[in-house]
Amino acid sequence: MLRTRLKMVVDSLCGRRRRLPLLASLLVLFSTAGVLLFLHIQDLSTLLNEPPKGTTFLITPQEQQTEVMKDPPTEMALSSLVSPVKLPLSPDPLPSLSQEQETGSLITANRQRKLLKTSPPLSHTNNTVAASSSSTTPGINVPESWIELGKILRDRKNLMGEICAMYKSNISNTVTSAQVSQIFVVDKYKLMYCEVPKAGCSNWKRTLMVLAGKAKNIEKINHDTAHYANNLLKLNYYDLQGIMHRLRTYTKVLFVREPMERMVSAYRDKLENPNSYYHNLFGKPIIRKYRQNPSEHALKTGDGVTFNEFVQYLLDVSRPVGMDIHWNPVNNLCHPCLVDYDFIGKFENMEDESNFLLRLIGAPNDLRMPTFKDRNPKDVKTSASITETYFQQVNLEQRQRVFDFYFRDYQMFNYSKPFKDIN
Repeated sequence: MLRTRLKMVVDSLCGRRRRLPLLASLLVLFSTAGVLLFLHIQDLSTLLNEPPKGTTFLITPQEQQTEVMKDPPTEMALSSLVSPVKLPLSPDPLPSLSQEQETGSLITANRQRKLLKTSPPLSHTNNTVAASSSSTTPGINVPESWIELGKILRDRKNLMGEICAMYKSNISNTVTSAQVSQIFVVDKYKLMYCEVPKAGCSNWKRTLMVLAGKAKNIEKINHDTAHYANNLLKLNYYDLQGIMHRLRTYTKVLFVREPMERMVSAYRDKLENPNSYYHNLFGKPIIRKYRQNPSEHALKTGDGVTFNEFVQYLLDVSRPVGMDIHWNPVNNLCHPCLVDYDFIGKFENMEDESNFLLRLIGAPNDLRMPTFKDRNPKDVKTSASITETYFQQVNLEQRQRVFDFYFRDYQMFNYSKPFKDIN
């Protein structure tokens, strides 16, 4: 292109050489060539710095780390470490379950079961995070645990998207107030947290109270204040426009727990331990329907519900009292196929993952996820071995049906089958 332009100029000058002195012609020639050369260099610079139309450039991990360390509290940091792209809300899969499906009598399709059994565990789902150390990137000190945890969180989010896509035929295209009634909002940090009872929600509510300016010290917030006097707003407080705006722009957080372990934890806390409210509301009707020859004391107080009786109630299509949030599946509480959660944490690694998130949203440096337990503090925390002990009290068919009841949660959050004798 440059040669063509020069030739045109030379030809033009040659045509006029009889009228211009030789020296003037040469000056014009070299001046014009310099201008053309400058324009050509500018064209090359533009081509090098601007991608062709339709081209997408991926940010390298090193570039992501650089951006994160420049401004760690921003949403850009969260999108860099947690999700490659901050996607807006799409009113996606919200399965419409019948009553029988809801109670766990769902006979899951072979294709769905195969996915859970044959899909290898995510490479980072052992819920452990590498010890914090410096990145090898020169001049940048990025904890390796952040990088590793960012991979874990992306894997979780991607898996949830794949599972939700499987149920695309049962999608609700609208968001109702009831579907977001479990989601707490802290506008100051553009943060939303869906409450999942028995998955660390008490300590998360304490943390939200501090973030929202409702309290100054986490340690001074007792259990009842955290649950019944937290003064936190929920997403269903806003009108539809406010709900949709926050769903599209805020960081949405969900913490989950191994489903059957969470169920056992709820039984121990609400029905096995002293709890007059739950014994009266749930214990009495459960004993009345499922126990043969109950004592007058049991009928009057609702005390002493056995685990076997609790399982019968859970699996009963015509249960004598409705569901409770403490043992309702996460899929029914937080609707992860409708709300596109950015951060899916796990109870099994609650402290590390919560503190990671707090740093990313720009929370005060001295704010850390509390680890204390102020309700039944002497009880040993429900574990996999304790869960197995309780499920030895029920037969194989009941274990299978409980697994079916929570099957969607097992799929979405990549928890392995808890017992070898279930399908």
